[in-house]
Amino acid sequence: MTKENKHPIPFIYIMMTSLLVFIGMFIASMAFGSADASIKDVWLAMTTNVKTETALMLREIRLPRELAAIFVGAALAVSGAIMQGLTRNPLADPGLLGLTAGANAALAITLVVFPAVNYFGLMIGCFIGAAVGTIMVFGIGMVQKGGFSPIRIVLAGAAVSAFLYAIAEGVGIYFKLSKNISMWTSGGLSGTNWGQLQVIVPFIIAGILLSVLLSRQLTILSLNEEVAVGLGQKTTQIKVILYIIIILLAGASVALVGNMTFIGLLVPHIVRAIVGTDYRFIIPMSAISGAIFMLLADTLGRTINAPYETPVAAIVAIIGLPFFLTIVRKGGKLFS
Repeated sequence: MTKENKHPIPFIYIMMTSLLVFIGMFIASMAFGSADASIKDVWLAMTTNVKTETALMLREIRLPRELAAIFVGAALAVSGAIMQGLTRNPLADPGLLGLTAGANAALAITLVVFPAVNYFGLMIGCFIGAAVGTIMVFGIGMVQKGGFSPIRIVLAGAAVSAFLYAIAEGVGIYFKLSKNISMWTSGGLSGTNWGQLQVIVPFIIAGILLSVLLSRQLTILSLNEEVAVGLGQKTTQIKVILYIIIILLAGASVALVGNMTFIGLLVPHIVRAIVGTDYRFIIPMSAISGAIFMLLADTLGRTINAPYETPVAAIVAIIGLPFFLTIVRKGGKLFS
């Protein structure tokens, strides 16, 4: 019996509930921060053209920031779910397998080689870096027989990530750009503007929609590749497309907010406990749950020590690291 049949609650009800939670979390994230606003202020700022100081703050500073949290959370969660399905590795996550480290290193190199580069150019650099990080990790993993075992891939990811982070730091120190590079790679949502969203968001939306379209094929691949071949699937082409989607989602996320680990690991595990193993359900639920998680993390970062800001990456790591260690301890079967 497949796991999804064990859940008596229809998926449509689960999705509707998660959407209500998402809306509530979005309203809370807009209302709370170093400068609190009432729900009425949020409503007026979103639905009218009122030009009070609070409304302008909500529209021009907080709204783009929370939209960035939504799309980055969704992108990282979906990319993590795809990676776990493709590799059948419960520890797979863009931040743990070299993608975000590669994007960070490429971003640093791009800032040095093209100091006047625009935001689109930085994003392309991040895509290339994410691809290089992925190739390095899986290249190391394939050196020996059985290389795609979960632990070996994670160890390869840790080694490659450390190497690529060292490159980014070395480039910053040597070319005296450490401050600029740290601003990009520290993992934060502050300073996000509408121009950045206009460049990044279409790539994230396209990646998520493509992943939804390929979710049935991903479900079959995640169970048994031989069965997928027997059913006539072009497994190589599907894998290539899915890896391109992962690179798009992870690269776009790093270009927008810098390094974020554990979201792509944590969210898909929780989602599978709710909806089962069918990726037709896992992908959309991961997108919504990832958005909720990032909104929560950003709201906590702005309110825990207000008016000072706690880095979102630190909040995510505090939540994600114990979760990661628990999964490792249970052999990847925390929610199985």
